[in-house]
Amino acid sequence: MDGPSRADVSKAMRWFLLLLVSLVIATNYYAFDALSSIKATLQLKLGLTSTDYGAIVSAYAFPNTFLFMAVIGGIVLDRIGIRKTGFLFTACCTLGVFFTAYGASDYFRAGGLGFAALGAFLARYSPELKMMVIGRLLFGMGAETSIVVINKVIAKWFKEAELAFAFAVNLAVARLGTAAALILSPVLIKAATGWTTAIWVAVAAMSCGLLCFVFYNVYDRRIDRGVQAAEGSLLDPDEVFRFSDIVKLLRNVPFIAISLLCVTFYAAIFPFQAFCPDFLHHKFGLSLEHSGFLTSLIIWGTIIFTPLFGWLVDKRGRRATLMLVGSAMLLVSHLVLALTSITPYVAMFVLGIAFSLVPAAMWPSVALIVDEKRLGTAYGLMTSIQNLGLFAFPILAGAITDAANPVAVTLAKIGILFPLDYTYTILMFSGLGVLGLIFAVMLRRASRAIEGVDLERPSI
Repeated sequence: MDGPSRADVSKAMRWFLLLLVSLVIATNYYAFDALSSIKATLQLKLGLTSTDYGAIVSAYAFPNTFLFMAVIGGIVLDRIGIRKTGFLFTACCTLGVFFTAYGASDYFRAGGLGFAALGAFLARYSPELKMMVIGRLLFGMGAETSIVVINKVIAKWFKEAELAFAFAVNLAVARLGTAAALILSPVLIKAATGWTTAIWVAVAAMSCGLLCFVFYNVYDRRIDRGVQAAEGSLLDPDEVFRFSDIVKLLRNVPFIAISLLCVTFYAAIFPFQAFCPDFLHHKFGLSLEHSGFLTSLIIWGTIIFTPLFGWLVDKRGRRATLMLVGSAMLLVSHLVLALTSITPYVAMFVLGIAFSLVPAAMWPSVALIVDEKRLGTAYGLMTSIQNLGLFAFPILAGAITDAANPVAVTLAKIGILFPLDYTYTILMFSGLGVLGLIFAVMLRRASRAIEGVDLERPSI
């Protein structure tokens, strides 16, 4: 006898499941940004340059950029299901965050397990740096695939309901993790247990995220026993990944445009966010705590406005227009921060609104310009393309910062901090804003060429 469909699952249960997986992503984001507002302390304690710091940040994106882990993870997801894939890659995240914290720990630096082995090669780079890079590699290997898993979880339970709003709520809850990291990390480095407490708290947070996914698995399995669906799978047999799907996607001009917008937009946000507290500290003379709080305004903007914009996308449409407006706001904000001494509060909040507008319109738009049977592949490929920017631009930002501040680099090697000039670094992010605006225009024009596609129409 057939069981109930997913549409018959109670609304309260669907939103409860959404909350569980959103908390997984929130802890993921906390771990990602735990180092952002303690960059100066990290450099001072470990003797790192801005380029070294950029390498640690960039290591996260390496597996997804060059090893196509998001695409491979999508294939694994299709083969073994949501529950097993999600647990596997969330556990990988947790292990990666642990190794990152271990690399900075007093025990490791005093010659702990692995110190001698890592010191035996590439002597130019410290064992601490190499261990932290390994940790970020493992973290990145699991993080982006776990996000793809969560996207499919949302599609599983909200495909016939408030899809854009559900995506927006997921993003809002997830951004709470980033806001918490930016605010708490500079406070935690002053803890009596030592400055590395800030990094170990990230390990604890990610462990809680893994536990949340275990709880999701329990409820999801229980519900699926009475639902007409394959074990944890969103795809019909004819929807399983094929390499020919990638070829078809690469011939889809609107998909290429939205992927290019994605990589430039996120490259102008996440790498900037990793350097922003230190930028505010040096340019405006703010304390690390104040700089972390001010950077978190970007995130609070997304927490407040992303659900609202998601609701508007469902009700009113205007996806292409929202992406254009958001890209323009991003560009203006970076230019104001780079070229003026105007209080950064307004620019940071405007960045938060831009960071709400574009994702709220962008991710649901993919479903309109890509065939449904290729949607999973599209999200995986788009994520891999996005990670190209997340890998390259933290390294580039660190290199530009070091090149613009040779005196500060020399003094940092002997443990003396000197004010940094971030003008050229922020102008680089402004350049990404220009490219994002161009790709947003390209997307709007290209999507009109597809019969039956209208990014401006409402979905409800």
